[in-house]
Amino acid sequence: MTRFRVAAYVIRHRSVSELLVFDHVGLPQAGTQVPAGGVRPGEELEQAVLREVAEETGLLTTSVIRPILVEDKPHPDTHQPRRTTYFHLRAPADTADAWQHTVGGGGDDAGLTFACRFLPLPLERPLTDDQDAWLGHIDPRWRTPTGDRR
Repeated sequence: MTRFRVAAYVIRHRSVSELLVFDHVGLPQAGTQVPAGGVRPGEELEQAVLREVAEETGLLTTSVIRPILVEDKPHPDTHQPRRTTYFHLRAPADTADAWQHTVGGGGDDAGLTFACRFLPLPLERPLTDDQDAWLGHIDPRWRTPTGDRR
């Protein structure tokens, strides 16, 4: 059965455009990621992406600009089918540069601490699981140089 997911390209515009990413504190092998996660039964995709951003980063001030595309790609470890809808979101320019957030609630990430930060676009290197692959769909200048896989 296909797992439905959302992923968020949260962009902050200052002198340069920047992407919100996070790393798992104490779990470097997880790699650098964008907020992403599963869609709950009956949940609208836009609600799901805003919830995932809030749960994983603590940010409540983002807004959805538009969906980017839908990617059908198996999970990298379990190889189970999954369908991820990528969204372009905006964060206010005065959002902090970096912070740590501990995930609450009862989900899979509960209790994990994420080190959140903004990286200038284009990224210098690809994100975990090629999560950066679709940044060029927002702005062609944002394609990751070594990640221009599509």
